[in-house]
Amino acid sequence: MGCASSIHISDRVVYHSGKESEESHSPQQTNTTQQSQQQGNPAQGLPIKPSSCKTTLTEVQFGPMKLYEDQLQVLLVFAKEDSQSNGFCWACEKANFKCSIARTPESALECFLEKHHDLIIIDHRHSRYFDAEALCRSIRAVNSSENTVIVAVVKRPDREEATLMSLIAAGFNRRYVENGNMMACYNELIQLEHGEVRAQFKLRACNAIFTALEQSQEAIEITSEDQVIQYVNPAYESIMGYQKGELIGKEIIEVPKSEKNKPDLLETINSCIRKGKEWQGIYYAKKKNGDSVQQNVKITPVIGQGGKIRHYVSINRPLNDNNKTEKSSDRVQAESQTDIQSCKHKDRRKGSLDVRSTTSRGSDGSSQRRHSSMARIHSMTIEAPITKVINIINAAQESSPMPVAEALDRVLEILRTTELYSPQLGTKEEDPHTNDLVGGLMTDGLRRLSGNEYIFSTKQPHHIPSHLTTPLSLNDIPPRVAQTMENEDSWDFDIFNLEAATIKRPLTFLGLKIFSRFGVCEFLSCPEATLRSWLQVIEANYHSSNSYHNSSHAADVLHATAYFLCKERVKQSLDPIDEVAALIAATVHDVDHPGRTNSFLCNAGSELAILYNDTAVLESHHAALAFQITTRDDKCNIFKNMERNEYRTLRQAIIDMVLATEMTKHFEHVNKFVNSINKPLAALEENGGNGDEESVKGILTTPENRILVKRMLIKCADISNPCRPLELCIEWAGRISEEYFAQTDEEKRQGLPVVMPVFDRNTCSIPKSQISFIDYFITDMFDAWDAFADLPNLMQHLDNNYKYWKGLDERKLHSLRPPPE
Repeated sequence: MGCASSIHISDRVVYHSGKESEESHSPQQTNTTQQSQQQGNPAQGLPIKPSSCKTTLTEVQFGPMKLYEDQLQVLLVFAKEDSQSNGFCWACEKANFKCSIARTPESALECFLEKHHDLIIIDHRHSRYFDAEALCRSIRAVNSSENTVIVAVVKRPDREEATLMSLIAAGFNRRYVENGNMMACYNELIQLEHGEVRAQFKLRACNAIFTALEQSQEAIEITSEDQVIQYVNPAYESIMGYQKGELIGKEIIEVPKSEKNKPDLLETINSCIRKGKEWQGIYYAKKKNGDSVQQNVKITPVIGQGGKIRHYVSINRPLNDNNKTEKSSDRVQAESQTDIQSCKHKDRRKGSLDVRSTTSRGSDGSSQRRHSSMARIHSMTIEAPITKVINIINAAQESSPMPVAEALDRVLEILRTTELYSPQLGTKEEDPHTNDLVGGLMTDGLRRLSGNEYIFSTKQPHHIPSHLTTPLSLNDIPPRVAQTMENEDSWDFDIFNLEAATIKRPLTFLGLKIFSRFGVCEFLSCPEATLRSWLQVIEANYHSSNSYHNSSHAADVLHATAYFLCKERVKQSLDPIDEVAALIAATVHDVDHPGRTNSFLCNAGSELAILYNDTAVLESHHAALAFQITTRDDKCNIFKNMERNEYRTLRQAIIDMVLATEMTKHFEHVNKFVNSINKPLAALEENGGNGDEESVKGILTTPENRILVKRMLIKCADISNPCRPLELCIEWAGRISEEYFAQTDEEKRQGLPVVMPVFDRNTCSIPKSQISFIDYFITDMFDAWDAFADLPNLMQHLDNNYKYWKGLDERKLHSLRPPPE
């Protein structure tokens, strides 16, 4: 057979495409087929001419729409091979159609479900083999058969002609009286292709047209030649307040009219469109609720059969919406021009001001500093529902000069990508530190297809160390530990002093004090002894062998969380259950962390990566394990006495906050916070001092915004190291660098992809890595958080620390500290 056609033969289905078959024919079938191909059918005396191997698309004009018809797919259902089936096989070959042959109803249905043929020819002559009408009904029961043409091959009638009603009722489109002559079969296929099949092809295209109508933002109404309503789209329902069922089938004159139109306007419109002319103008329509809406209306007559008007299509656009669109379009054009100019600057961040270029945050007063933060907030990217954005851009393109239209095309390309929130970096050579940080923190790694699997199993809870007496309550905390924690409500609190005083168990002691200060036991209705046991078992499941992700980091994040919860704006926004959720989430957010990144675990094929499908692997594990540890033993189950619904609300909030610490959605969380909270609050302040209290409260306390505040809070707490006093910042920088060095060492040892090559302990510049981290992740996030929570001391530390790392880098130093004088 020629390579452009496809033949399926056997009790199941065998595929042939001019190459080797995917399954073998039986010897008898193969010989018969080959003979018929090589010799033709002796009874017909016609040789088989192989068709061209080239597949072409047929161009079909459908009104103003140009369609391209692919190679026709034909399914022949014949129980036995005979002259009739061979005739259609030859005809398919000659017509360059793809052809499948099925011998049983089961294989026919299976083949159709796989290939969705355009044309099916079923042998209706021999009821002893299978019920052709039952098979047709089975195929018609499949949704995708709506536009398939099905032909019944019937016996030549002996006497009088039989009725076709049973065939039509079964779902056949046409019958073919048996005739094995190959040219007769060929002519039948050609007629079907240019008749029923092409008509069904055009009907399929109507689905695309109706999809466009359904999605259109303009109200569209289609009526018959007698002006009976046949269709209205969802936009029409939305604007006019009617449901489709209330309108379809009604005459236009039955729908209430607005009294605001001129008396002779309707007569003018009808006079115009009945002549086949298009009418466009301003028209008042009456909504279901009785209100009148002024619309820009275009009514187009549609000429159909017999050259007569068969339909009227009315497109209506409310004038007020149109005005808004035009204003939005103008604004988009202006912003696009600005964006084009700003794109020339190769700043890899998101356009906010550098912390070093702003006025000193510690000395210029709170109002000036906050004004500076607000200015940076206004410079951040505006986010809106994506469909509205695309609609505004499309509207702007229609009336824009060519350079602007081309720029907007580029904007649309960007909006179609999945990474809408992640800034695009320069080349790796320009900034390897930032590229490696992004690769390590914001991706799931490169997949390995070979071995070297990194086995990481969940550990059972550790035993509590016996060398340190467990406190029974806050009153029993050792004096040295208590003294260390005296200033735990200060941002400058030294967590490393507490780490030393508690012999690397700061989380239990700090947790007892902070949870007591916030009344967590009272909220949870749990004894302090249960809380103490819970803190101990959670801390025991942090790895003290990790240089960074250990219980000291958890205690540090808990401390920052508690500090943020005391800020006035945060207190205005959150409820007690939110505060408890934040404190618990901070405590457990990195429990059982292996000291390796998500990318490492995915590359290594770890058990956790497989369990969580390479998505938010560690964060999912931290949240799940925290609840497993808590609920499997009543002695440490702090949730035991909670009411069920309240527990579910608390649990969901904790999980959401822990998952928010995953860095792949960093920019999404920050941008949503800025656009949903920062900017509305800034607008209120600019319009009237601190804004109306009720309006502020309305912004702060919506369920959606409370979630955004909690996510932002724990994110800032989790990576707040660059905002700590310099000595603490340096210590944390050394610890995270050591953990990344150890990962790089292990990746090289195991032959895994090196996720962050710059973190090689022999060549890494720690100052450069800190500068990149601050530039890329910290600055904009803390600008937004500062504008919300008012954190002058943190921003001053950030400024100082950035200058410190810059100073080391300018001296070409790679170490944490300068060499001794």
